[in-house]
Amino acid sequence: MDHFERGKNRSLPKEQGHRWRLREKFLKGGLKGFLDYEIVELLLTLGTPRRDCKQQAKEALKIFQSLRGVLGAPFDELQKIKGIGSHNIFGLKLIQEVSRRFLKERMMSRPYCHSSKEVFDYLYHALRDLRKEKFKVLFLDAKNQILEEETVFEGTVDSSAVYPREIMKKALRWDASSLIFCA
Repeated sequence: MDHFERGKNRSLPKEQGHRWRLREKFLKGGLKGFLDYEIVELLLTLGTPRRDCKQQAKEALKIFQSLRGVLGAPFDELQKIKGIGSHNIFGLKLIQEVSRRFLKERMMSRPYCHSSKEVFDYLYHALRDLRKEKFKVLFLDAKNQILEEETVFEGTVDSSAVYPREIMKKALRWDASSLIFCA
């Protein structure tokens, strides 16, 4: 039986039926109406065959206080939660990185930057929850088309050294008319 089909077979274990209901709810309406613990639970089920993940999801949210906190939590801290292992953590980290890649590709595929909010949204998601400071530069042409996005400096937990000469070399290499800085 397919994971998303239940049909008349009601002999599924309780947690399988619960998983099915969560997946059906997601397929019908996306994440609308989901509580944070249900989102974490759904992600954890991807790395946990045939076992209930509700308690682990609730415990993770209790410790890290939000969905964002869970997704941004360090590997070793997540692993301290009973029932969350490397397969689960892989899924949580994968979804975070896929989201970043998606936002970058969407931003880079546009012919030009439509608004400062659009740029903010991309950079906010690209830089949040990182363990080290990064200094990013968006290189734009005269029509505000993004030529390149680059992490030009990486620092420590709370600082990053920035060398203007290096930024100018890169701007000249890209023949950029405008630059957007973000740290």
